[in-house]
Amino acid sequence: MKNILSLAVFLMTLTFIGCQKTEIEKTKQEATMTKPQKKVIYQVFTRLFGNTNTINKPWGTIEENGVGKFADFDEKALKEIKDLGVTHIWYTGVPHHATVTDYTEFGISNDDPDVVKGRAGSPYAVKDYYNVNPDLAVDPEKRLEEFESLIKRTHEAGLKVIIDIVPNHVARKYIGKSNPEGVVDFGAKDNSQVVYDKNNNFYYVVGESFKVPHWENNYLPLGGEKHTLADGKFEENPAKWTGNGARTAQPGFYDWYETVKINYGISESGNKDFDELPSDFDLVPYQEHFAFWKDKTVPDSWKKFRDIALYWIEKGVDGFRYDMAEMVPVEFWSYMNSSIKMKNPEALLLAEVYNPSLYREYIFKGKMDYLYDKVALYDSIKGIMQGWGSTDNLPGVQDQVKDIEHNMLHFLENHDEQRIASTEFAGSAKKGKPAMLVSAAISTSPTMIYFGQEVGEPGAEDAGFGSPSRTSIFDYIGVPHHQRWMNDKKFDGGQLSEDEKELRTFYSKLLNFTLDHTAMMGNYQDIHLYNREHTDNYYKTLYSFVRWDEQEKFVIVANFDENIHYAIDLKIPADIISKWKLSDGQYQVNPFLDHHKPTKLLVKEGVGIIQLEIEPLGSYIFGLE
Repeated sequence: MKNILSLAVFLMTLTFIGCQKTEIEKTKQEATMTKPQKKVIYQVFTRLFGNTNTINKPWGTIEENGVGKFADFDEKALKEIKDLGVTHIWYTGVPHHATVTDYTEFGISNDDPDVVKGRAGSPYAVKDYYNVNPDLAVDPEKRLEEFESLIKRTHEAGLKVIIDIVPNHVARKYIGKSNPEGVVDFGAKDNSQVVYDKNNNFYYVVGESFKVPHWENNYLPLGGEKHTLADGKFEENPAKWTGNGARTAQPGFYDWYETVKINYGISESGNKDFDELPSDFDLVPYQEHFAFWKDKTVPDSWKKFRDIALYWIEKGVDGFRYDMAEMVPVEFWSYMNSSIKMKNPEALLLAEVYNPSLYREYIFKGKMDYLYDKVALYDSIKGIMQGWGSTDNLPGVQDQVKDIEHNMLHFLENHDEQRIASTEFAGSAKKGKPAMLVSAAISTSPTMIYFGQEVGEPGAEDAGFGSPSRTSIFDYIGVPHHQRWMNDKKFDGGQLSEDEKELRTFYSKLLNFTLDHTAMMGNYQDIHLYNREHTDNYYKTLYSFVRWDEQEKFVIVANFDENIHYAIDLKIPADIISKWKLSDGQYQVNPFLDHHKPTKLLVKEGVGIIQLEIEPLGSYIFGLE
């Protein structure tokens, strides 16, 4: 009996300890979940990601050049993307856009090559917002179900889903065949006999029919291939304004002729037919923005795009990337984004805004989470990588956005920009390493990389529409370096060269470092200008700064020069040493990103000194013990 009682007590003790451990682990998990963490967005051009075809014929058909599918993002692929150091995937090109490929057997209308760019079409000429691109489905009839499965797989992999919404324009031939019950198509109730009406969805060139552009630079639709619809004509009467705002019946070759401009209640003379936000509404939360619009009458286009966004939120999409957001009034964004946030407060809302004078308005009044940091940071870093820019400009660039630094998305590549390894940009993927270090580690803002960037994709393929240096978004094509990593859908990098493997390892270490260390959401201070003044042999191709919080202190150094090896005594200014509460003496400093040997920080008379050997294109993170 005594033994039985002892056993019972022992088992109860184990249960108690087990419960304690469970509670401790739960507390740890909750603490991890609530601590601030960087966001890393992996932009993937969905139709190109899983394509293993290597033919790459200019203007090749879907049968000739192949196409990737939603199904290619299997458990293994998603795990590898997450392990790269990614939190969100932006699946580019998901909404059903105009394409020359024939899907009439699935009840989808054909599109006219005269108003489609390339053969696969622009992802920003959406023709049906309530469905997805049939190219991406194994069974086009079940394409929406296949995308819903992808959303589920992505979430199970611990990643969040972003897709595009393009409120400024739609395809020239928008046909909403998948509209939910009660949804009226764009333009269906328009009065096309007037240029403008508040509740028209489009603007009209009254009394004139649309004419296709005069083709330039020896361009012909489909590369000149004969096609029954490629006849230099497109039926649209009256003509509509073109997506970039061109108001003529015949847009130019460089206009966005494949799209039509959406009317948001701004007349042709610029008058606003909607309420404007109170001047102090940049200070109030999204809930008050939502309440403000509740009793207001808004233009029909506002309601249409709000309903589109909420439809995808209900499907499980975690956020949106908005194309050319500054071409749409900020009041609409207040209305749209507050509606989204009321449904999903954690939704990530990212926008293209290229005018720095509009940044704060679109963040605070438009309720955007993040904007592209292109015009300042990206352009400055690109100039440094190309050899004509100076790192001396970077402190000022950061200072200009110090109040909104968290809201400025950092990137070195995306579908609109040249590939780093292209001859038109840097000519070498290795030149992206110090640049990526600065871009990813300089602030608390999200980092974005474009698929293939991590293996040095040069974007050299002549796909058809447009010229190389950017991976084509208009045609069916294979992406060679990325395909070597994909390795016949094993997603294990099995065909990569040693240089490509090393590059991907660098990206993975860097991105995961930014996720794993709380200092990346802490304080930033430039030490570059101080060293330019106080350190021998510290030239303008070097850049240095510090990041820290209560737990961690890091010194970060990048060398943009591909030839020069530096040996310097890097200085840590006295005000930083004071903030770090360091006394005179020696401190251990350990490398986190490369194979640099541990070194010492010597604090003497309140100033820190680290002796460093810096290799060409060296990228260094040193942590203070």
